[in-house]
Amino acid sequence: MVARPTELRIVTYQVGFGDCFLLSFRYPKAERHVLVDFGSTCLPKGAPRDQMLRVANDIAARTRGKLHAIVATHRHADHVSGFASQKKGDPGDVIRGLRPDVIIQPWTEDPDAKRDAREASPGKRGGHAIARHVRSLEAMQEVAEAVTAVAGRMRKAIDFGVADELAFLGDDNKLSNRPAVENLMKMAKKGGNRYVHFGSKSGLESVLPGVKVHVLGPPTLKQTATIEKQRAKDPVEFWQFWGHQAAASGQLREGGGILFPKAVVKGHPQYARWLRRRLTEVHAESLLQLVRILDAAMNNTSVILLFEVGGKRLLFPGDAQIENWQYALSHAWVRKLVGSVDVYKVGHHGSLNATPKKALWPLFKKKGAGRKKRMQTLVSTLAGKHGHVDRGTEVPRTKLVRALKSETQYFTTESLKTGELCEERVLKLGG
Repeated sequence: MVARPTELRIVTYQVGFGDCFLLSFRYPKAERHVLVDFGSTCLPKGAPRDQMLRVANDIAARTRGKLHAIVATHRHADHVSGFASQKKGDPGDVIRGLRPDVIIQPWTEDPDAKRDAREASPGKRGGHAIARHVRSLEAMQEVAEAVTAVAGRMRKAIDFGVADELAFLGDDNKLSNRPAVENLMKMAKKGGNRYVHFGSKSGLESVLPGVKVHVLGPPTLKQTATIEKQRAKDPVEFWQFWGHQAAASGQLREGGGILFPKAVVKGHPQYARWLRRRLTEVHAESLLQLVRILDAAMNNTSVILLFEVGGKRLLFPGDAQIENWQYALSHAWVRKLVGSVDVYKVGHHGSLNATPKKALWPLFKKKGAGRKKRMQTLVSTLAGKHGHVDRGTEVPRTKLVRALKSETQYFTTESLKTGELCEERVLKLGG
């Protein structure tokens, strides 16, 4: 008879704008630990500079030096930056020292996949050498590198909100995340790296006996091409009344340099200053649209996992957006599974487009103001870092948070006090 967990501890870490969750499955004679993401792009006010190292050391203590699996939902910095290891003692070095057996990433991260293929191909990783569209993603990330540099030069000439969003999105997407991704490739034992897609095996079967794990996303490009695109607005699915789109397009010189570096720049006559500023603003809005597209493309590669254990169901969707969700929810068996979820890790830090309000939200049967045992919702977020209230794009989205508070047992890392490292909750399983 397969041993089954009797208890599950979920630790939500304070990483500011980022995600980090430790799932500890307690068996009669052992514990198994799964880390879901470990990244941040901005720590909360008052947090020490070594917060991520403190988190890593706490994970090491709770797991007693042994981590069984890591789920890196996608390569955005706010989900993987903590895995980077440039020197001994870095947070990523601590996590690597926990000797994870299995590391799960989306199919787009498979280093052995053909760059321009669109579906799974047989390979040395048990059929999971899945093709990726990294050719376009990495090209777009190079744009993000350039945008980050340009945002600093533009700051005095454009709206501070636009400049801040440019810098934030550029930094979250740029190729400096590569050290974290490369460290993840080396952490697991031989054959332990799994690159998953909708319907594939998770790779957790061997380390979590008695736990069923469904991979609900991302789909491959052969399953659906919708993840190649992103919607700028959707009044039906997004938690907003309207969206904002840039009206113009711009170009960047490769590498982020000035287009005409040898040009002699003289002072501008007063009558031309307004035009110069306006052109700069249009250019900035164009760049912002580019990195928003990249941001959405990366989120649509996010791994979505649903755990079934001891009569409980837990949904961890990373930053999956509507195009990612669309394919999963087109299947009746997925809708049925999602309907009885007990714990929902709120997608994309509570953004407007990661909890589709028509396709996903109504499926949750265990929500509702009058229920005694309501669905638990967990969100790791930091207000004021992403989006704008006046555009209805702020993260976390006010309308969504209002619904979560009124209809679920809601927890946010923003409720943690200065100095508090995490929040822990225990779920009794079975019986």
